[in-house]
Amino acid sequence: MHDLVIRGGTIVDGSGAEAAEGDVAIDGGTITSVGGKAGSGREEVDARGLVVTPGWVDIHTHYDGQVTWDPHLTPSGWHGVTTAVMGNCGVGFAPARPDRHDWLIGLMEGVEDIPGTALSEGIRWDWETFPQYLDALEKMPRSLDVATQVPHGAVRAYVMGDRGADNEIASADDIAQMAAIVADGVRAGALGFSTSRTRLHRAIDGREVPGTFANATEMMELGRAVKRGGYGVVEIASDLTPKQDEFAWMTALSRETGLPITYALVQNELQPGKWRELLDQTAQARAQGANITAQVGCRPVGMLLGLQSRVHPFVAHPSYMAIADKPLDERVRLMRDPALKARILAETTTITDRFRRRPMEQFDNMFALGDPPNYEPPPEQSIGRLAAAAGREPNEYVYELLLQRGGREFLYFPSLNYADRNFDALDTMLRHPNTVLSLSDGGAHCGIICDASAPTFLLTHWVKGRTRGPRLTLEQAVHLQTRRTAEVYGLRDRGLLKPGLKADVNVIDFDNMRLEPPVMAYDLPADGRRLLQRGSGYRATIVSGQVTWRDGEATGALPGRLVRGPQAA
Repeated sequence: MHDLVIRGGTIVDGSGAEAAEGDVAIDGGTITSVGGKAGSGREEVDARGLVVTPGWVDIHTHYDGQVTWDPHLTPSGWHGVTTAVMGNCGVGFAPARPDRHDWLIGLMEGVEDIPGTALSEGIRWDWETFPQYLDALEKMPRSLDVATQVPHGAVRAYVMGDRGADNEIASADDIAQMAAIVADGVRAGALGFSTSRTRLHRAIDGREVPGTFANATEMMELGRAVKRGGYGVVEIASDLTPKQDEFAWMTALSRETGLPITYALVQNELQPGKWRELLDQTAQARAQGANITAQVGCRPVGMLLGLQSRVHPFVAHPSYMAIADKPLDERVRLMRDPALKARILAETTTITDRFRRRPMEQFDNMFALGDPPNYEPPPEQSIGRLAAAAGREPNEYVYELLLQRGGREFLYFPSLNYADRNFDALDTMLRHPNTVLSLSDGGAHCGIICDASAPTFLLTHWVKGRTRGPRLTLEQAVHLQTRRTAEVYGLRDRGLLKPGLKADVNVIDFDNMRLEPPVMAYDLPADGRRLLQRGSGYRATIVSGQVTWRDGEATGALPGRLVRGPQAA
């Protein structure tokens, strides 16, 4: 008798192969048979009319603090994620000198918009070194597997103190000390090393992430340290400017060490065609023997503008700022007063930075999100076009939208990956052989972005709902976030429904799967706020053979563990 049998489902095994009907049998946390008719099980899941897939492997999250207090890593746990990789973009909480805790929290708060008060209350700091951090993570029961990387920012600050935080040039001794920490971290079980080289990433004090301007010597030596530690990915968030210089050291490092290197690839409005150039550069590097892969998203990096979020078109208008700290219901009541409305509309934003002003006044790229949420709206549905059609000023039109649903309405401002006002660029990125699905940013951007639901969106939009361009097949979509992501990070024991592999499985009511509109919750430690988006359709999520979620509710089973290093099939 098997421990668990998933009976009669449509099996999409993660390889990209065509779906087939049959059973999946599990014993001792391992898949023992796929397809055909399995014997009876001590526990059975009726999957007739449902889709059976591997669990999702999300390789770009920022749960580095939340992982110390939340065994379910919501919202990713709600969306079928069975393995979450943290420590991305060069930010994290280890190594950490005792007098640097607040600084590391400020770094994470600034870069990833996670409330510092929540991190301060939630993290217990049972470590100083990176191996000790892994040991602390390993002690906590959880409902999904977690893995992490050694973050450059924390390492630089640990070794160099304020010199590292100020992005001063590292000496040979500094680099040697940092390399030793990176190698020790990989030996202890890190999946690799991450760094940020984009000027968009700044600490709460406005300084760029330590390592942003690290020279090629430092980057090469830290990459070599990953190799000395065993094996791991080098993950990079970079502006790739100038791209020739960045690709030069990335190519040299990968060719010398054999390590995979991944970088975040997005389309931006200022250089809407640069992503194609970067993919061409990636192909050239691979032709030269480098293992370089671009991490891409499946939807725009979309800011949610509203009276509950950090940003909306009036957030820096003086008359609004005077009431900004009042409770939401009171703000809505005051904003409905015609006199205050007239004052706010007559003012202009006090923000002078061009990038930060865009969500305040670019009405042709601002949309009502709706229910169900529409993340690929056509240009004619923009606030600018709708206001013009109604013969009204767009700022007045927005003002009234923000007051709907008691001030809980959200407007959608796609800041990246939507320069063409469609998903054509994303479609090319997702299908490209040198990319991997990523950038959900689970756990991060709590006050303005809500993309941790990306695994569900991939199915609901790209497979079921897209009307403005080609769709993916179900088999393609499942492959993109299971076997493909797992292989890039060396996790060859999962991401595929195959005998002998780890029994991480989703059972999905695909016909009735949907995404709900985002909501603002205040459920982090210290009543910290975060945007959340639930989905429906996950009948069961299974980790190591145990059902951890059933119909959107945690079962109490906590079979998840810390993944230390690459995993053999």
